[in-house]
Amino acid sequence: MNLNPRTPVIIGVAQVTDRISDPSCARTPLELMEDAAHSAAVDAHATQALSSLDTIAVVNGMWRYSDPGKQLAQKVGSPGASSLLSGYSGHSPQSLLNELGQRIQSGKSEIALLVGGEAALTHRKAKKLGVDLRSDVDQSLDACPLFGTPLAMGSDHEIARGLRSPTVVYPLIESALRAHRGETFEQHRQRIGILWAGFNKVAATNPHAARRRLLTAEEIVTPTTENRFIGFPYPLAMNANNTVDQSSAILMTSAEQALSLGVPKEQWVFLHAGTEANDCSSLSERKELHRSPAIRLAGRKALELAGLEIDDLTTLELYSCFPSVVQISSAELEISHDRPLTVTGGLTFAGGPLSNYSGQAIAAMVAVLREEPGHGFLHANGGYITKHAFGVYSTQPPAAEGFHFSNEQLAVDEISKCTGDPGFSGPATIEACTAMFDRNGQAEHGILALRSPAGARVWGTTIDPGFLQAITSREMIGVDAELDPDGQVTI
Repeated sequence: MNLNPRTPVIIGVAQVTDRISDPSCARTPLELMEDAAHSAAVDAHATQALSSLDTIAVVNGMWRYSDPGKQLAQKVGSPGASSLLSGYSGHSPQSLLNELGQRIQSGKSEIALLVGGEAALTHRKAKKLGVDLRSDVDQSLDACPLFGTPLAMGSDHEIARGLRSPTVVYPLIESALRAHRGETFEQHRQRIGILWAGFNKVAATNPHAARRRLLTAEEIVTPTTENRFIGFPYPLAMNANNTVDQSSAILMTSAEQALSLGVPKEQWVFLHAGTEANDCSSLSERKELHRSPAIRLAGRKALELAGLEIDDLTTLELYSCFPSVVQISSAELEISHDRPLTVTGGLTFAGGPLSNYSGQAIAAMVAVLREEPGHGFLHANGGYITKHAFGVYSTQPPAAEGFHFSNEQLAVDEISKCTGDPGFSGPATIEACTAMFDRNGQAEHGILALRSPAGARVWGTTIDPGFLQAITSREMIGVDAELDPDGQVTI
């Protein structure tokens, strides 16, 4: 097969993890990213590549760098490199890599770097100890325009009714999944425990993982003082862990540039295809809470562009902030749970630097494919199963035309939607529900999705102890309820 010289090739990857007890000695996010960049160049056997970078793409984070790509360009010796800065969303690493692949394929770029990183663990320790952290923000730089569209986290009405964070929404969706499958609470508990134990098993072998202790499925699903419920049915061991000091870097070039740099071909991993699409940002508009048209259409399109089927894949990384997103992606793409679904161990156990978790996963996938040649598939997710980006990776070169990209948004938008009715009050039927717990392990309030008699999705809350007990012990989905004008639900 003749290899298109413009074909994008990943030549170097790196992950960096700090576990510093004294926050006054810890590195900044930019220093972590700089370390990852240099390590990726070493991994590529091409340290000279950093001085020739023409593009540096950075995954946005909880820091105050106005143009981190420009600052990093100065540090690594490529001051003329242009910078990209994503929005704040977990799909960003794959989305940026898709963009870099297109630029290299079209000749707009020769050597590009994707980086991301956070020092969230250091920030938590510093806050607890009252330590002022060192800053390396260059105040003289103008803000870098953001790449892509902003991530919307629901409507004002949804937020007012309690849909304020992933720790609320993902367990709510989990209840819809359980009801759709017709499972009892115990059947469901056992199944998701086994699913998450599979992620834990991978994390136990990952030197970068935040939590490497091997747990049984029963230990994962059982609430204890240390493993308290957050949002039912998820105890702490089923929630994303973003409290890490981590960074990653991916160095990508054209095939001809990789040859010019002298990168050994056993280091090459190709990005065959990339796709993207978004589900409705408003949960009120989603036709079904347990489905994702964007995952189904964009994920399957990525495989189609790469000329592969699910059974051809040797390595998988399904985004894993909470069990519900893994169940939805695997169902939409018809991926069995009988095989490893992650290369890192997932966001609970491996942890991740907020929006850059998938950056860590891409680096890990490249390393796995080098050790076990084959085809890899990665799903990156942002919001409440909202923004999606996919990548198909391989140690084998793609067809002569090289990298393929497609945005499947038009196809997703053609699918019928639900409607919301923010002003509704009256009789309704419970569609999904969760109970949120305090730090003492007590259920403090419930969040419910309901359907009005006209079929509109509406939202409600409860603080009634008996109702909260019911949500956590017996089937509430399908039960008739009453929603008052203030959003309180009674049965």
